[in-house]
Amino acid sequence: MSSTPLPGIGVRYDLTTRENRRLSVIAHRDGDRTLSAYRKEDPDECALSTTLTAGEAEALVGVLMPSHHSPNLLSTTELGLVAERIELSSTSYWNGRVLGETRMRTETGASIVAVLRRAEAIPSPTPDFRLAGGDELIVIGTREGVDTAAAILGRA
Repeated sequence: MSSTPLPGIGVRYDLTTRENRRLSVIAHRDGDRTLSAYRKEDPDECALSTTLTAGEAEALVGVLMPSHHSPNLLSTTELGLVAERIELSSTSYWNGRVLGETRMRTETGASIVAVLRRAEAIPSPTPDFRLAGGDELIVIGTREGVDTAAAILGRA
């Protein structure tokens, strides 16, 4: 799975399946999602593309991955906030950099409220906290904000 920020639009997520089929989802800033599937024989040729409302996308996620099976989603609220674990890869641009450089809250509206490192939990990390590959960041925000935070943190 890879993600690409699309300025002014949202975030695009790309996945190649075990059957070597390419799928992509564009998470639009307004909550809509565009789901696209590409031909196996020509992965650049789109075979299907459909736009889902936020409600339709949520229903599809519920069918594909019931919330009780999601290891990263920690909780949701009626206010539309989610808390999720995002692992920082050792190849991430942010590995070894300080948290404040991410400008996470400014860029996404989401907050990193804790970092899990090995067997240690670091609550309320300060802007000068140095990130490390393998850290699991507890991020709270809107679904869109958390998705954008994951894309930023996944930047290589």
